[in-house]
Amino acid sequence: MFEVLTGTGLAASAGLNAYIPLLTMGLLARYTSLIDLPSGWQWLGNGWVLAILAALLAVEVVADKVPVVDHVNDVVQTVVRPTAGGLAFGAGSGSETVTVSDPGGFFSSHQWVPVAAGVAIALGVHLFKAAARPVVNATTAGFGAPVASTAEDATSVLMSLVAIILPVLVLAFLLGMVAFVVWFLRRRRERRRDREAARAAGYRV
Repeated sequence: MFEVLTGTGLAASAGLNAYIPLLTMGLLARYTSLIDLPSGWQWLGNGWVLAILAALLAVEVVADKVPVVDHVNDVVQTVVRPTAGGLAFGAGSGSETVTVSDPGGFFSSHQWVPVAAGVAIALGVHLFKAAARPVVNATTAGFGAPVASTAEDATSVLMSLVAIILPVLVLAFLLGMVAFVVWFLRRRRERRRDREAARAAGYRV
């Protein structure tokens, strides 16, 4: 069960930022004993891989905070984030961590399942993020983009760490994300009704 939560948390984190969960796993595996990557995923702790992930993360962090550029970045990331989510779920669910000592049992017969699950989870989070950002930009004249992006990056970092160190808290993060999605969609419907009512009132005048 813990390996599922670990993979889910890392995949959801990748939906917000493709490189944070992969870089987090690689750094922790290379420099700490908090996570022991399975044999097929040891490359995540390679120095060159970490350097490339860090460079890509720097580009992502900057691009995602500039209005209009962030939309283009989200289009590009439609492929990258789900792919990263599949990698993160696959690596995370098969790793030994401080809470998972026998990770091989859960997905032993279907190794493709965690990768597919990670792709689906990351894609879902990414699509919501990509749909919400234009609304944030429009309602704040673009000033909300860096604030929203910073909040997403911080959430991605926290969720990655929690998924590895204390995966049971991933449930709290997921519930919080679901609650936010429900609130956002409800708020969007209310704004649409208000605009339609205002237009109708203008026509009557």
